[in-house]
Amino acid sequence: MKLAEYYPSEFGDRELRDLRYQLDSFIVYAQKCNSMFLNLKGIKDLAIVMAKTKLNQTWCLVYLLVKLTLILHVATASVERTFSSMKHIKNDLRNSIGDEFLNGCLVCNIERNVFAT
Repeated sequence: MKLAEYYPSEFGDRELRDLRYQLDSFIVYAQKCNSMFLNLKGIKDLAIVMAKTKLNQTWCLVYLLVKLTLILHVATASVERTFSSMKHIKNDLRNSIGDEFLNGCLVCNIERNVFAT
C-alpha cells in the first residue's frame, strides 16, 4: 500500500480504497488456488501468471501495483546512471565550458542510445 501512495496519478483516494479490497480478495484467492501460485519464484512470475490467466482484469489495481514494482528497479537504476553521468561531466568540464555546451554534453551522454544509431 505504501508503494501505491507514491503514484498519486495512478492511485487516487478511491483507487487506494479499492486496492485494499482487491489485495485482500486476491490474497484469499491465491491461498485457495495455491497450485497456480505455488512455484512462483518472484514478482515477475506473479505478473506472468496474472496475465496468462486474465487475473489482471479481475484484480486490475493489484496487477498495476505488480507492474509498477517491476519497473521500479529499472527506473531507479536509470536515474542513478543519469545522475552519475551528470556528476562526472560537471566535475570534469565545469570550469572549462559554458552552460549550453555542458547541457549538450549531458544530453548526448544521457541519450547515448539515440546517438549510437
